[in-house]
Amino acid sequence: MTGNRAGWPGMGSRCVTADIPGIGGVLRARPEDFLVEEQPLYQPRGEGEHIYLMVQKAGMSTAQAAAALARHFRVPGHAVGYAGLKDKHAITRQVFSIHVPGKKPEDFPELRHERMAVLWADLHANKLRPGRLAGNRFSIKVRGVDMTAALHAERALRILAARGVPNLAGEQRFGFRNNNHDLGRLDILGDAQGLLDELLGPDEAFPGLNADARAAYARRDFAAALDRMPRDARVECAALRALASGGTPERAVGAIDSTQRRFWITAFQSAVFNRVLGDRLEAGDDARLIEGDLAWKHRNGAVFAVAADTLADPETAGRLARLEISPSGPLWGASMMRASGAVDAAETAALADSGVSPESLAAYAARSRQPITGARRPLRVPVIDPEVEGGIDEHGHYVRCAFELPAGAFATIVMREVMKPAAGASPGVEGGPGPDSPAEDPGDLTGS
Repeated sequence: MTGNRAGWPGMGSRCVTADIPGIGGVLRARPEDFLVEEQPLYQPRGEGEHIYLMVQKAGMSTAQAAAALARHFRVPGHAVGYAGLKDKHAITRQVFSIHVPGKKPEDFPELRHERMAVLWADLHANKLRPGRLAGNRFSIKVRGVDMTAALHAERALRILAARGVPNLAGEQRFGFRNNNHDLGRLDILGDAQGLLDELLGPDEAFPGLNADARAAYARRDFAAALDRMPRDARVECAALRALASGGTPERAVGAIDSTQRRFWITAFQSAVFNRVLGDRLEAGDDARLIEGDLAWKHRNGAVFAVAADTLADPETAGRLARLEISPSGPLWGASMMRASGAVDAAETAALADSGVSPESLAAYAARSRQPITGARRPLRVPVIDPEVEGGIDEHGHYVRCAFELPAGAFATIVMREVMKPAAGASPGVEGGPGPDSPAEDPGDLTGS
């Protein structure tokens, strides 16, 4: 599995709304065109050691906002919690928690920041942890289209609300250079030198990206590479610093922040999942159960095995039609619950095609002491309460699409169905992600 610079891994080309004309257009022409509001899983109770803040930010990654909050409250970075990553290139609202035992919000000065504001503050007993959110509400203006295209957008969203949207991981999961999954694969395989070459070496797809630093790395002049690498490229600098001090490739990889390495592993898992889902999309099986499947219960995230008698039960078809259950796919890990029969064979083949095996995952977990347990992920998710309007403002015509998605789902996949970009491409973006350090949020437009 190598970086697919023409499109993100395994996305396929089939839209489930193919009969509806795409509206085309451009996303994120300006930050205020993309609004994301986190839907909390629970409300703070008004007492406890953690201050909960609803923060509105613009032009900031979640990691940048968390660091700013840690500085303001004078706490270490690990004292700040959040439920999911939010896009840097949007206006987003999300909850953060700050561990400050014995203190209340009024004990601290007002937060003054040009790109961030606190909308409300309260207390709670527990730290906010990843995944602890119900979903995200999006309001997205598409530019470069006539407002009358709202009719096509409404028809596409109506279909997605009824049958669900394919739960592909969006291109942002794979990073600006579209190689996060390759970095994860090389880490799993224990190929430290290969990982460093992919991370730090010259890139034909982006020849101008830190070119002097990457050329110095290729000459094995690690001190010069470190000197020429931008300081905000924290991941690259950490690895180069270890190499420049005489460290081995293994030591240099070990110097990389463990959170970043876990994100690379997640990107690898997502790439294999996309391959499985892409194949089922092409076969028309993304919303249909097959014997051997593990069906996902949308109510609670539990799964159950699909046998012949399950398929024969008329209630199964009804639950599928009501989007109560869906087929699931693999986020591979050593202890992931596996499908059976032909479904398991296809999922195992997708993993094998990447050069990774279940044994490789187990060996990585033992070597790094970071267990990759794995999980199942639904092949489709509901698009909740969609709204569409066409309009004109001072910047011209637009079509606005608003909808809610469960945690971990990507708004860009919904907009791909609405906009219908060319095969292999993503929805058109202006002002989108630039060459940020890999340590920055990927701009997921997701609440995972």
